[in-house]
Order: sequence, then C-alpha cells, then structure tokens
Amino acid sequence: YGGKPAEEVSVMVTGSTGYIGRFVVKELLNRGYKVVAVARQGSNANPSVEEEKSSSGSLECVTGDVTNKESLEKSLTSQGIGKIDVVVCCLASRSGGVADSWNIDYQASRNSFDVGLELGASHLVLLSAICVQKPLLHFQRAKLKLEAEIQGLPSNPTWSIVRPTAFFKSLAGQVDIVKAGGPFVVFGDGRLCSCKPISESDLASFICDCISDESKHQKLLPIGGPGRAYTPLEQGDLLFEITGKSRRFVKVPIQIMDFAIGLLDSVAGFFPDNAGIQDAAEYAKIGRYYAAESMLVLDPDTGCYDADATPSYGTDTLEAFFQRVVMEGMAGQELGEQ
Repeated sequence: YGGKPAEEVSVMVTGSTGYIGRFVVKELLNRGYKVVAVARQGSNANPSVEEEKSSSGSLECVTGDVTNKESLEKSLTSQGIGKIDVVVCCLASRSGGVADSWNIDYQASRNSFDVGLELGASHLVLLSAICVQKPLLHFQRAKLKLEAEIQGLPSNPTWSIVRPTAFFKSLAGQVDIVKAGGPFVVFGDGRLCSCKPISESDLASFICDCISDESKHQKLLPIGGPGRAYTPLEQGDLLFEITGKSRRFVKVPIQIMDFAIGLLDSVAGFFPDNAGIQDAAEYAKIGRYYAAESMLVLDPDTGCYDADATPSYGTDTLEAFFQRVVMEGMAGQELGEQ
C-alpha cells in the first residue's frame, strides 16, 4: 500500500469496540483511511455522529467471531470485503483468566492476522503490552507467543508491535475516594512500581502512525505518554493537590497479596481441572504483578526498569486527566464492549 493515498488504503481493525480500539477507529477515519471495523454479534462499532462528521475516511462494520478463523473469514467475504491492506489488532482479554488469555490474546489475535493475510494484508500492527518484558502471567505469555510468530513471518508482510505502558483509566480507580475525602491506598511504601501512562487518544495516534511511518516497521515499540514517570505515591500526591483534600495514605504490606496467592495456588493444585479456581489464583497474581512491577522499559542487563529509556509520545498528561476526571467524572473512559 506504500505510496497510496489514505483513502485507497483498507485497514481492518479487530477489537474495534474495545477501550483502545474505538479510538483507533476514530483516528483512522480522521486520517482518511477506509476502515473495516470487526465486532462481535450485538456490538456497535460505529463512531458517534460527531465523529463521522469530522472524519474524511469511510467505515464499514462487519459482525464476526474472531475466535473462529473460518467464521471471521466468511463474515468478511460475505460483505464483499475482498482486499485488506493493513490489519490492526486491538484485541485483549478482558479478564486475564487462563483460558480467556489464550483464546483472545493469542488465538483470536492470530486469527485476525491470518485472515487479513489471506485477504492480501501487507502490514500488521499488534497492540501488545509493555509488561510482557517480565512474563509471569498467562496473558503475557500468550501475547509473547503471538509476538514471536509475527516476528518469524517472511519479510512481507511487515509488522509493528506496540507495547504501551499504563493507560490513564487504570490509574483512576481511587479518584472518587480521594475526592470524597478518603485515603489513597498504596502497596508497600508506595514506590514499588512506576509508570509513564498514555492516554487512549495518544496511543491510538501512535498506532495509526505505525501504518504510514516505515521507521516503525519491523520493530518492537514500547511507548508511554508525555512527562515523567509516576510512582503510586506521586499519583496520590497529584490527586490530593488537585482535589484540595488532606494528604492521607494507607500503606498495605505487599506480603498480604503473597499470602493470598500462596493460599489460592495451594487450592488450585488440588483442583487442576477447575477453571474457576485456576482463574482466581491467576487474578491474584495479576493484582500482585501490577502492585509491584513498573510499566516501564526493562533494562535486560541490570534487570531494572528505566523511565528515561521509556519513549514518550503525545500531549495528554496525567495531571490534566486527573483534573478532568475530578471535574467531570469518568465519562468516555468505559472499557468498551467485550
């Protein structure tokens, strides 16, 4: 598709109704691309009327089952989709459970690319995650398996693998509590982990850059938002300053989570075929991971996270996001449809 104007480039987006996928669809339309938005039965992939008016591209919505390759291919061809230039996969497991991770983060995402390649796609863009650098969880291992398979493809198609840091939404869980005068809860001393968060619109813009910017092809692309990295303690201080509330922290020992994980792992060992128990143990590990691990580039030589080595992109700052959420609430930050 190189050299073609955007209006002649067809981009298929899977995960188009999700938290990031919705913004990717909007950004692609604003850049003039022909967008094929794949959504499951009952989902609504159409952007708002205002977004359609402001866009210069075209949108076609396809209902399909990304967990079934043959069904997905049939859904596309039955609607006359005969050619795809680029595939952007924004699929992600909602729960992080064991089966869900492998079904969505690996298999459904792989199906998206396989079908796109059969329809002529010459570039693949995968929305992955920066936390795969230290893969202790099933969803991380599922993403890494797909990353490795994409990198092992022949030189055509080209690919871009985007590994964002924390999303703004993931840091907003305690806004209402602080706003009401409550404390900000942190694990350990509040400095166990740091992140350089990126907004959904800035991330969508970066993902779309991967289509036209050849310097982003054949690369793993860690990306954070503008500004410095924040520890949980600094996030709390920022919220207290914005809300004008008294500075109060509750510090929870990380060992509490370790005890819970040990207990759940023991129970799971007695019931290896019980998916619910296995998932409960996995959820505890996910909580522990995000409470202790930074969402920054990991230096493989030192084993330490490096804020300075984590690229920045965009214009939306965490401070501005917190200010908006304190004033207006979380409207527009919904996860999107599963």
